[in-house]
Amino acid sequence: MLLVDNVTKSYVQRGTVLDELRLEVKKGDSIAIMGPSGTGKTTLLNIIGLLDRPDSGKVVFEGTDIGNFTDDEAALYRNRNIGFIFQDHMLLPHLTILENILLPLLASGYSRKELYSKKEHIIGVMAQTGIEDISAKYPFQISGGEAQRVALVRALANNPGILLADEPTGSLDSNNADNLADLLTAVNRETGVTIILVTHSPSLASKMSRNLRLEAGKLVKS
Repeated sequence: MLLVDNVTKSYVQRGTVLDELRLEVKKGDSIAIMGPSGTGKTTLLNIIGLLDRPDSGKVVFEGTDIGNFTDDEAALYRNRNIGFIFQDHMLLPHLTILENILLPLLASGYSRKELYSKKEHIIGVMAQTGIEDISAKYPFQISGGEAQRVALVRALANNPGILLADEPTGSLDSNNADNLADLLTAVNRETGVTIILVTHSPSLASKMSRNLRLEAGKLVKS
């Protein structure tokens, strides 16, 4: 499904963070990437999601080299294929929970019929994740655990092939972190979405099917 092939990325102040890195991902994989802060884990997610570009190497998604995509092509790739979850849920305070979830769909060029179908799908996922009762609330009215579940549903709004999660439980207490980890594994199992996440949590990593560690710019089995 996804091949990261000999990707290298350097920064002036940090030096080389990814050094001819290789990663093969099959559809339905759930992969945890661990390692010290500053080693390039977030950079790798950003390159897969085309939020950043490698200095060399290539990224192939479903047989297509996406490295030379224009900005418009990259935006379409993200909208149609990638879901993002960050440590900060990034909910807009002036929108309701449902409006926050639906927002990414408005920039995706879907027809009215497609949007209606997507909305029905989203309502179902909200029920599955236990947040259907807060759809009319605003972000300041919900808990941190609820906010991360909203972020998960928003990331799944487009039925992405790949879910990229950067420290998704980092701002949560242990109980809410466990709940979100269970939701991620359930979503992977029930929908087949591929998950690639970065975490410092051994508990979260243990629930993924593959554990890798980023060391000296390369991925090794953890």
